Amino acid sequence: MTWRRLPTEMGWAPAIEMFEKEDKYVIKAELPGMKKEEIDISVIGDTLTIKGERKAETEVKEEDYYCCERSYGSFFRSIALPSTVDADKIKASYEEGVLEVTLPKAVKVKPKKIALSAKEAGTVEKPKKKAKASK
Repeated sequence: MTWRRLPTEMGWAPAIEMFEKEDKYVIKAELPGMKKEEIDISVIGDTLTIKGERKAETEVKEEDYYCCERSYGSFFRSIALPSTVDADKIKASYEEGVLEVTLPKAVKVKPKKIALSAKEAGTVEKPKKKAKASK
């Protein structure tokens, strides 16, 4: 039997899905076989980064074992978000090999309406009378 393995130079990256709801973005990443301590999540500006390392299990020394297509090693995924998120309210959970990151959208600054006053054409302001000083 010939030993067959995918090239390690290819590396690996978790499969992800991202969807938008009215007030948040949700990103799910498949990370089977990893512990939460092996996963690092960060947000800088409008970019979410997920990185970590899946360590290889101990070597199997059986005659019938001839194929290994599982990927091991470090991974790194950067995901550009469509708009800014509220970094203080980001939540992440990890269950049954699926990482879920919830990123609430930042509250948009609403423009302030400024009232404009205008004088009508042809009107003249009357000078104010000075109050007489009392003796």
